[in-house]
Amino acid sequence: MNLVEPSTGLGRPEPAEERTPFPFVQTSFDEGQGQFSPDGRLVAYASNETGRYEVYVRPFPGPGGKWRASTGGGIYPRWRRDGEELFYLGLDNRLMAVPIPVAPDARTLTPGAPIPLFRTRLAIGGNTGVGGYLSRALYAVAPDGRFLMVVAADDAAASPITIVQNWAAGLKP
Repeated sequence: MNLVEPSTGLGRPEPAEERTPFPFVQTSFDEGQGQFSPDGRLVAYASNETGRYEVYVRPFPGPGGKWRASTGGGIYPRWRRDGEELFYLGLDNRLMAVPIPVAPDARTLTPGAPIPLFRTRLAIGGNTGVGGYLSRALYAVAPDGRFLMVVAADDAAASPITIVQNWAAGLKP
């Protein structure tokens, strides 16, 4: 997973020549969906190193350890605006929240126990999963803590499509 360090200082980006991508996590496993914490000192990401996808947190740009934030599998990490909580999608489609208390040096942290918030109906399926075409989170966390989600359409509620051929002939008196 390659990352570019986030901008520093009052929303002004660093000059482009100073923002060079570099390897952040390089293993033989699949890592992706990296998300910077709001202060830019941590990165949450998903990895399948345990045999299933889990959410991890590491200090940025390093050095330091890594901490598993999920238990029982997880994908699509997203930070709360203040960086003290991390959300992710559990493998059972429940949105989970994990408290992330961080030491002042951002080198040690102990993620709290994941708390299930609610079951989702995110539009996950062919070409939208972890490695698929839309390999990105299908939800966002608003500044007020609410969620915006792309949900799957309910097949039973789908409206029928009616095709009218030769419709122009019906316009003549």
